[in-house]
Amino acid sequence: MDRIAAAERALRTAAPHTLIDVTAAALQERYGATGVALRLADYGLTTLQAVERKPFHAEPVSVHDSPQGRAFGAQEPFVTAEETAGTRTVHLPVTIRGDRLGVLSVSLPGETDVHPLLPELRHLCEALGHEILVADRDTDLYLLARRATRLTLAEMQWQMLPGHSCARPEFSLGAHLEPAYAIFGDNFDWSASADVLTLTVTNGMGEGSEAALLTNVAVNALRNARRAGLGIADQAALADQALYGHYRGAVHVSVLLLAFDLATGEVQVVDAGSPRLWRLRDGVVTGLTFEPQLPLGMFGDSHYTVERFRVTTGDRLLFGSDGVYDTLSATGEHYGDRALARSLISSRLLPPPQVPRAVLRDLATYRSETPLEDDALVVCLDWYGRDGE
Repeated sequence: MDRIAAAERALRTAAPHTLIDVTAAALQERYGATGVALRLADYGLTTLQAVERKPFHAEPVSVHDSPQGRAFGAQEPFVTAEETAGTRTVHLPVTIRGDRLGVLSVSLPGETDVHPLLPELRHLCEALGHEILVADRDTDLYLLARRATRLTLAEMQWQMLPGHSCARPEFSLGAHLEPAYAIFGDNFDWSASADVLTLTVTNGMGEGSEAALLTNVAVNALRNARRAGLGIADQAALADQALYGHYRGAVHVSVLLLAFDLATGEVQVVDAGSPRLWRLRDGVVTGLTFEPQLPLGMFGDSHYTVERFRVTTGDRLLFGSDGVYDTLSATGEHYGDRALARSLISSRLLPPPQVPRAVLRDLATYRSETPLEDDALVVCLDWYGRDGE
């Protein structure tokens, strides 16, 4: 592990745009690596894009049917052998606190016994991932690798998101938003302290730059109130005032606000609009309904009240926007009527970061040739609880 500690120190002192070069040099020196490549998942979570000095030169690889994609999906190293080149390549997931960033591929001489090296290589991938997140403050290199096509102002939307997934001993969650390269009004946000997980699912009116600006105001108003130490009812009230002060009631934002007590599993919730919640418990899917309250920004002096329910170990929660549950099949049935429950049950063995994409793929099949008229947002949360809960 001394070798890995030296590599970590080298990464911490490296210029942000040289992280791959430093990693490659360390791997060549210590293991005789003949090639090192880093690929990051694109915003749509469909391809793994190469990190390179001149972006978009290397062909992307699929998340679903490639060696790199296999490592990314399973979150386990995957080894391939190239007989003609006399090398073995190990593909390793780069994941930080449950947020899946991409895959590091390391080519080694064919005679190398890879398996004893895996713990050190995985440790190095974790160190690399941490440095990538820090480097994003000073270079666009890694951000460019996350896009498969031009973003326009969708950049604003993605910069507001906390990531695709997050994991703690008490919970694991994953989220995804479609379309990934256009702007509507959906958004998700989360923050975990020592005692509380706060989760918000928002749905703003409109599309394009106006929707992006509206959602930006709403999300930052909610964050500001949360960081001031206010409860979720007051968070909603202050965001309502901020939106009304700017738009004077012309537009509004729907939001589902939740605060999970990490010690007890008690959940406080404010339902102010269209995002909805389903629970999978003991193989049974139940839609959880709450007292509907006014969306944010309609009047500016709305009063919000908190309701409560409890999650228990093994519960899976699924949050969806109206672009999910209101989507119609060819026969005119809403996806949220029955199909969503079937999708939640069929994906029950997948980890939370993979569930949103699975549900959205099922949604695409469900709507058949009908184009997506609204953005579709899915958040999945598995509750593990604490010992003694």
